[in-house]
Amino acid sequence: MKILLIEDEPEIRELIRNFLKSENYLVEEAVDYRSALDKIVSYDYDCMLLDIMLPDGNGLSLLRELSKLDKTDGVIIISAKNSIDDKVKGLELGADDYLTKPFHMAELNARIKSVLRRKNGDSNRFVEIQNVKISFDERLTLVNDQVLDLNRKEFDILVFLVMNKNRIVSKSAIAENIWGDYIDQADDFDFIYSQVKNLRKKLRTYQAQIEINTVYGIGYKLTTK
Repeated sequence: MKILLIEDEPEIRELIRNFLKSENYLVEEAVDYRSALDKIVSYDYDCMLLDIMLPDGNGLSLLRELSKLDKTDGVIIISAKNSIDDKVKGLELGADDYLTKPFHMAELNARIKSVLRRKNGDSNRFVEIQNVKISFDERLTLVNDQVLDLNRKEFDILVFLVMNKNRIVSKSAIAENIWGDYIDQADDFDFIYSQVKNLRKKLRTYQAQIEINTVYGIGYKLTTK
């Protein structure tokens, strides 16, 4: 799951970033309004953590831009301002939640998971497709109730494909969602082919009733058998 952290305070940003990475989230950062807007326009995120007070703008203005772009990224406002007006305005502009600083990382994590479940249209711990169950919270995949041993990238690719079931997903879209900013350093997408190849083998071995089809020249499409 890819998260955009929009926070100008270095210490707070580092604390949140390190915690989220320890929870296996892919984290990108923006330290001001301009850099945040550039990322919002250019990329999609599963969830954004948005500070209202930014050096060169207001976080609420970013919510307005999201609305103009018809973006569906989840948004949690994180702010030192415990203002009812700000909370109401933020929620009216499309934010999913509002968390006042200081807060415990465990609470932030719980809020993120709640937003992701709502965004994915699932209020339960598991997403189920045929004989495959996926737990976002535990990063666990089961096939016929047997644990499927996936590495981090394989799991993230499977989740992305499942959430886009029956749609053609380009290699660049997979790379952007799984590797984030670092994808610019890649010369080609051979690493995606390798991960998908291993994922396919594991799904077949466990007789999963889903399959990943190659759409030559474009990317992949997950379908049910």
